[in-house]
Amino acid sequence: MGKIISIIGALFLGFLGFGQEIEEGVLWSAEKRLTWADFKGRIPPAAVPAATTASGISYSYTANLIHHEVALDFEVNAYFYPNESWYKPDICDDLTLSHEQLHFDIAELFARKMRNKLKRTSFSDNVKAEIRRIYKEILAELQDFQELYDWETDFSRNRGKQLEWNQKIAEALLTGEE
Repeated sequence: MGKIISIIGALFLGFLGFGQEIEEGVLWSAEKRLTWADFKGRIPPAAVPAATTASGISYSYTANLIHHEVALDFEVNAYFYPNESWYKPDICDDLTLSHEQLHFDIAELFARKMRNKLKRTSFSDNVKAEIRRIYKEILAELQDFQELYDWETDFSRNRGKQLEWNQKIAEALLTGEE
């Protein structure tokens, strides 16, 4: 007799800020690039940053467990949350927008990393805990990577470093690596 497990998990990350409510997100797509019109959130009264991109990774899966063999069907996606993302029009420019786009692109890279890890892992009958552990590891790596990106680019103020990161992430998206 088989046992079916279905779980959905999601993380909402607002880099440089967090929102109160999470709405349905915009799925990452290579064809869709963010525009300032996508940033629909209200600027917090004491906000220091020029802009905030709220993005995250969600996953769902079904595991069929028969005689300690796990057949896993899963979906992992990166999302952008328009109502939690905002910008200050008087100080933002195209370079700032490219910086914010890269936060979303980086979320996609880590969604891919999680997909690859799930494909390569042999799960036991404790599949729920094992997937949750993988998810938490990926999220910790994603957070560290996003912080490194902000630090190295000085939140897009270091134009040279921002352009380097733009190229680095564009190449990683093409090759499927982070």
